[in-house]
Amino acid sequence: MNQIASILYAVGSLGIILFQLCLIAGAPWGRLTQGGKTDGSLPTSGRIVAAINILLFAAMSLAILSAAGYWPNWPIWAGWTTLAIQAVSAVLNWITPSVQERKLWGPTTLVMLLFVLLVMLSI
Repeated sequence: MNQIASILYAVGSLGIILFQLCLIAGAPWGRLTQGGKTDGSLPTSGRIVAAINILLFAAMSLAILSAAGYWPNWPIWAGWTTLAIQAVSAVLNWITPSVQERKLWGPTTLVMLLFVLLVMLSI
């Protein structure tokens, strides 16, 4: 079960990475991210945050895949760190002032947290 959960987490992360790439490219989805304070496309600072999110979610995916026994065989603390970051992300997405962001990312990040929990609690 933990291997399936790790793959589902990686697929979910890929979706988030694609969303962030669209933001960097100028997609007018500012209301769906970063507190929902931007109408339309993100300013340069918001695009930088999106780029950092890409790196973060790529690393977290690799950490969870590693915890489930896949490549790149990172130390287990990377998986526990991912669990903590994913939990914070879920909480922040449920308490954001942006209703649209909360509706989209609250459930998404909660499901992703459950995938991480399945992996980390089964090792």
